[in-house]
Amino acid sequence: MTTETRRTETRRTETRGTETRGTGTSKAGMRTAGLALAVLGMLAGTAETASAIPAFARKYRVSCSLCHAPAPRLTAFGEAFGGNGFAFAPGEEPRDTIDTGDELLLLNASLPLAVRLDAFMQAFTNVEADATKFDFQTPYGIKLLSGGQLAKNVSWYMYFFLTERGEVAGLEDAYIQFTDIGGSRVSLIAGQFQVSDPLFKRELRLEFEDYQLYRIRVGDARADLTYDRGFMALASPWEGGDLIGQVVNGRGLDAADDAKRFDRDDWKTYSLRFSQDVGPLRLGAFGYWAKERNADADNTIAMYGPDLTVTVNPDVEINAQYIRRTDSNPFYVFEDAAETDVDAVMAELIWGPQGPTGRWFLTALYNRVKSDRTVFQVRQGESGLLSLYDAAAFGATYLMGRNLRLMGEFQWDREREGARFTTGVAAAF
Repeated sequence: MTTETRRTETRRTETRGTETRGTGTSKAGMRTAGLALAVLGMLAGTAETASAIPAFARKYRVSCSLCHAPAPRLTAFGEAFGGNGFAFAPGEEPRDTIDTGDELLLLNASLPLAVRLDAFMQAFTNVEADATKFDFQTPYGIKLLSGGQLAKNVSWYMYFFLTERGEVAGLEDAYIQFTDIGGSRVSLIAGQFQVSDPLFKRELRLEFEDYQLYRIRVGDARADLTYDRGFMALASPWEGGDLIGQVVNGRGLDAADDAKRFDRDDWKTYSLRFSQDVGPLRLGAFGYWAKERNADADNTIAMYGPDLTVTVNPDVEINAQYIRRTDSNPFYVFEDAAETDVDAVMAELIWGPQGPTGRWFLTALYNRVKSDRTVFQVRQGESGLLSLYDAAAFGATYLMGRNLRLMGEFQWDREREGARFTTGVAAAF
């Protein structure tokens, strides 16, 4: 899913070997444009794992490269395609459908399905005495994906994790999108999605190392910036500007209780994000407020911070995010509750030395999470709680095909003083 529905001409133009990409694409460009909105990227949890959805490319009979540079990373055209409800433009006449003679029925000629497969090998240094130093993670994840149009300006997207690190994880992304409601330039998403999607989409990253600031959980609190259930409203009130609001349960993807209710308290969780394009910059600001109850004790959570994208040229992109999180009572005690603060930053560099349509891509990703006491976890297999996570990862990607890529990554954990080496393959078909 994407929030930037009208950014095809104000952001990057991908021109190497293809025509300029945007809503003004020529008819010839439209025929050669590759539409395959993927929602995954080498993952430790989304790349939403790097999973493209070749069902869109099959539908439009084009290359995946229009929407991905490389897959799963989206181009500006790919962002607009997702924001338009998996169409070239809002209200586009549906394609690849059956004429049933019923104007109220939009029936796809075939059910759009795609598969994503990730397989890795890893080696570790400075591990605990009883921990393995070498691991075959083959497969690491297999996903079944589907998406398309249900009616004019109404679409769906979902994927089922057939296996995630050896277990059936079930549904993660699963939503219905109402695009450009009544010509208002406002879209609405209802279902399961990641709260961080309007910021930087974890499932579309190229690295195995995650965007850790979105995975932080503090004390016994359940809230983080990954998956949740609820509604997201998206608007582009003017050229280059986007405003996104969310209302979610704040419980993640927990199963319903015995009363068949998903939420566990009377409060909902709210977030608001604004971004604006200024030349080669995209500047953003994010705010989040939640209240949780556990055993009759309450915890109020606030998160806020700026984000930045710098497009140096079509070959180089820099992304950065800072978030401060405050919890009033993260361990839900009844007396002497202590407020905690967590500061988190992420910085990412993506370089395509051969251009956006080339085969080689180099990445660097830095994560630092620091708290005023030992209170958080980033859910990377650590034992107990942390007060500092400080790691950098450097990687390379080579495209054997538009839907098949090899990757290698070196990560150094400065706090643990240990390294992780990852190599693997990501395929979508």
